[in-house]
Amino acid sequence: MTLSDLKKGTNATVLSVVDAHAQDPIAHRMRELGFIAGAQVRVVTRSFWGGHTLVVHLGNTRFALRKHEAARVTLQAAY
Repeated sequence: MTLSDLKKGTNATVLSVVDAHAQDPIAHRMRELGFIAGAQVRVVTRSFWGGHTLVVHLGNTRFALRKHEAARVTLQAAY
């Protein structure tokens, strides 16, 4: 499952951030911001029209991500 698939209000654990290509600066920056294995993440909201933007809660911070950026983050659903 990826972060772009996660439903609003659902918690999950980050497994990894996948590089879209060699030396992917977006994936690298996401790892620097804390999207690392074991981090807890939750989708706070999604944009209404088309759902191309997500607001996610990671640690004590909220991030706005485009759907294609969120698709780089692989997750394990919380039980």
